[in-house]
Amino acid sequence: MGTLGKAIYTVGFWIRETGQAIDRLGSRLQGNYYFQEQLSRHRTLMNIFDKAPVVDKDAFVAPSASVIGDVQVGRGSSIWYGCVLRGDVNSISVGSGTNIQDNSLVHVAKSNLSGKVLPTIIGDNVTVGHSAVLHGCTVEGEAFVGMGATLLDGVFVEKNAMVAAGALVRQNTRIPAGEVWGGNPAKFLRKLTDEEIAFISQSATNYTNLAQVHAAENAKPFDEIELEKLLRKKFARRDEDYDSMLGVVRETPPELILPDNILPDKAPKPSQN
Repeated sequence: MGTLGKAIYTVGFWIRETGQAIDRLGSRLQGNYYFQEQLSRHRTLMNIFDKAPVVDKDAFVAPSASVIGDVQVGRGSSIWYGCVLRGDVNSISVGSGTNIQDNSLVHVAKSNLSGKVLPTIIGDNVTVGHSAVLHGCTVEGEAFVGMGATLLDGVFVEKNAMVAAGALVRQNTRIPAGEVWGGNPAKFLRKLTDEEIAFISQSATNYTNLAQVHAAENAKPFDEIELEKLLRKKFARRDEDYDSMLGVVRETPPELILPDNILPDKAPKPSQN
């Protein structure tokens, strides 16, 4: 970044600081409502000077996640609560339909013992379980990384491969397609079944649907959130005898009905031919 770029960055910084100061003043002038303010000072998307995240408009990034620097997130992907994707000394690429679940960490390598400069590349329709750590590695499309797994520099997970929960995959390990690896250090355990391979794709689809619900909820304005609180209180389920004595019939208003795609018991059943 040259001198002009730094100057523009500095001006932008002070404009944002001034805006936040005005917002804080406005909150205090609201009196009692100041403590009900549902605004977060957290920066979900953050530049590192000229390195800026590029997130598809149809992707979901949770409010408490941090997507920093040279990071690309594809269509229909979801970055869940508490995740950190830090593309500062190298780049991170996340494909389409991929979910990186809560509290996971994705980082990159500028240098290591092998002398290689390693970005982190995550393909399409990948599931990365809660609290996983991916560092300077590649995960091909439709692969599965279990909860709490750690993938170190140079690891390559092929398509339709699975890293078991809690596994530690050492540097430069390649996990072939259709295999399950687990343990510390991770070793080959067995071949995946056809049902497990199908589950990997279904898992990605499920999270894409669920992310749409969370995105809609997070986009609601304050007034709509307060209205729904009142509706839930009004239409809360009571004992049937209690309701019958009052002559009350309680029906769930449309605003409080969840989409079918996240309610397993309401999912459409396949037709019997």
